[in-house]
Amino acid sequence: MNLHQFRFVQEAARRNLNLTEAAKALHTSQPGVSKAIIELEAELGIDIFSRHGKRLKRITEPGQQVLKSIELIMREVGNLKRIGEQYSAEDSGTLSMATTHTQARYVLPQPVARLRETYPKVNVSLHQGSPDQVAKMLIDEVAEVGIATESLATYAELVTLPCYEWQHVLVFPVGHVLAQKEAISLEDLALEPLITYHPSYTGRTKIDQAFATRKLAPRIALEAIDSDVIKTYVRLGLGVGIAAEMAVRDVALEGEKSDLVVRPAGQLFGQNITRVAFKRGAYLRNFVYTFAELLSDRLSRNLIDQAMNGRANDYEL
Repeated sequence: MNLHQFRFVQEAARRNLNLTEAAKALHTSQPGVSKAIIELEAELGIDIFSRHGKRLKRITEPGQQVLKSIELIMREVGNLKRIGEQYSAEDSGTLSMATTHTQARYVLPQPVARLRETYPKVNVSLHQGSPDQVAKMLIDEVAEVGIATESLATYAELVTLPCYEWQHVLVFPVGHVLAQKEAISLEDLALEPLITYHPSYTGRTKIDQAFATRKLAPRIALEAIDSDVIKTYVRLGLGVGIAAEMAVRDVALEGEKSDLVVRPAGQLFGQNITRVAFKRGAYLRNFVYTFAELLSDRLSRNLIDQAMNGRANDYEL
């Protein structure tokens, strides 16, 4: 048996048993993938996959156990490579991050710039996606670090730590009737067309929960994954925006010169927690720890090590 066989089995499982897609992902041929899997099954004396003709139909019970072992082996192979990089080229390498648009656009620029100042030979590879896609990129080892608000804590394969707390804000055009009110209620907002995030992004679940608790049905006029899109359509008068506070700092800086008005909405929708995540059992290089510490002053190498070794409970912000 060899690592190529392990990769082919692992990729076949990841690609929903589609060997053509697995072959494309591994830059090889479909017959080559099929042959390698059959040879591994013959060596082990079991069927990893059940078949209908030449097509894989499902993972067998022993196959499930084989996949768990392959996952451990491939994870440690990745760790060996990172250990080699750590000690052979300590100040260089690539930090691969997976995150959402809001984090990439409004939160990460300063920590990334400071990391590059500290480690000028370290390249940064930034992958953007939904929170669930961020989690999958970590699990599949496309990325070493994940940053998102939603979903990350629900994956057993990941170690997550709270990074910082934030709230939603309301965004109005100057002169909007609600901008003149001293206290805005959920009932007030339910009467307005709203422009906010897609359900899987940037704390949208907190917004939906708040309205549902009050048995209100908000009028969502537009959903977006980009905070700048929300502000653009608010400016066009399509509705009231609900955005992340870090996404409207430019409006706050403009002050009275801005054509938008921002009001805090934490009292309506509660607080949100953005989390940093790593794949459980992964070896983290020095610059990964440094980046985490730059991301939040609540994170330290010692705390991350404790969490990665299963010796730290979640902490309060």
